[in-house]
Amino acid sequence: MVMGKAKLSKPLIFQSKLLCISLLYLITTLFVALYTSIYPTKCLFRSSPFDPIQTPFFSYPSSYGEHKYVIPTHRSSCSSPIYFSDYWMVLKEILQLCQNSSVSSHALRYMKGNRKNFGGNFSTQKRISYFDLLNDSVEVPCGFFKRFPVSDSDRMAMESCHGVVVVSAIFNDHDKIRQPKSLGSKTLDNVCFFMFVDDITLKGLDHHEVISRNSHEYSVGVWRIIEVSSKDLYDNPAMNGVIPKYLVHRLFPNSKFSIWVDAKLQLMVDPLILIHALVVSEKVDMAISKHPFFTHTMEEALATARWKKWKDVDGLRNQMETYCENGLQPWTPKKPYPSDVPDSALILRKHGLNNNLFSCLVFNELEAFNPRDQLPFAYVRDRMKPKLKLNMFEVEVFEQVALEYRHSLKKDGAAGAGGIPSSKRVSNDLYINSSCCSKCHDYLLEMWGESHN
Repeated sequence: MVMGKAKLSKPLIFQSKLLCISLLYLITTLFVALYTSIYPTKCLFRSSPFDPIQTPFFSYPSSYGEHKYVIPTHRSSCSSPIYFSDYWMVLKEILQLCQNSSVSSHALRYMKGNRKNFGGNFSTQKRISYFDLLNDSVEVPCGFFKRFPVSDSDRMAMESCHGVVVVSAIFNDHDKIRQPKSLGSKTLDNVCFFMFVDDITLKGLDHHEVISRNSHEYSVGVWRIIEVSSKDLYDNPAMNGVIPKYLVHRLFPNSKFSIWVDAKLQLMVDPLILIHALVVSEKVDMAISKHPFFTHTMEEALATARWKKWKDVDGLRNQMETYCENGLQPWTPKKPYPSDVPDSALILRKHGLNNNLFSCLVFNELEAFNPRDQLPFAYVRDRMKPKLKLNMFEVEVFEQVALEYRHSLKKDGAAGAGGIPSSKRVSNDLYINSSCCSKCHDYLLEMWGESHN
């Protein structure tokens, strides 16, 4: 009888509520740990299962090394997660937005004509005169004062891209072409991918047998390759890369949304989902990451001089003096934006009056001074009217939606991704014994939190 009763009693493991709860907690913790190890996107959440394309888009020759030198990230937590909607709902909504949007009567008008430079090379006061768009009849300078040197077939393909376009560029063979990951099954039917390259880059691709020069049109995986004859543009390859980066709305006049992806990045999230989460859902004109270290424009300028990202220090000083003289202020919490300095390697845009004006104005500043696009960012953003609706998302989100690689080349001793100095340590490189008398004197004192009498 005793043995019979023992067989009918509950196992000991279920007789303790505390033990049951502990086991449940342990199993849940192990599951979460396993999930996060397999899906390390701690800052990104999807509301439903997502089944991306698994087939490789391109098989690279082993000599090309497209996945060498990835830059690791070490952020273990996420304070500002973003939530991704269902892929099929996103696809439907983006397509509806693209179909329903038409050319507005308030569309930006562009200045035409022929000039020596592609961008027109306007004076400071002339550039400033376009910051406040009083009426939509004003023609704004926005490049293309010389023909953009691509083939007619490539130009037709660019103009035939409706909806969403993803754009990148490699000049001077400075990076590798990398394929995006996690694309949905219908994305390639609705998103265009264009990579702009110069002849030096094209020769490198041919050398590694990534493309064949015998063809008149090139493609590498999802990317259509657009050859640009840079001898007809700027001497500086970086400045030529600025053209597709900031004048994407002119190169692709029928596209409604765009994503600029620096060639050092590999996109890890479907572009439709990114546009929906960071632009459409936020009801903004543009989405861009905050800089991981700097908040003030002057911090970026000082670091640019210190680490020789641009060697013409006198030109940098003149640029910052011009901006301080014409209204550039340090960042404060009173500004409606969380930072004055972006990480512009990834830019998501809704094409329209505000975004297009901002892009044109920034391009004009880049042509006037140098291709370091973080320097005029806040200057243009804060002064322009109408105002830009901007989503400056957290760095931790940026690190989850894209992988970053080191550049293929180190040109002229340019600094790599070394330690980041404080603004005070590097200030003498840009303002040697002259900050007291410069037009940026008040800016520097306010940035450093020092009183000025």
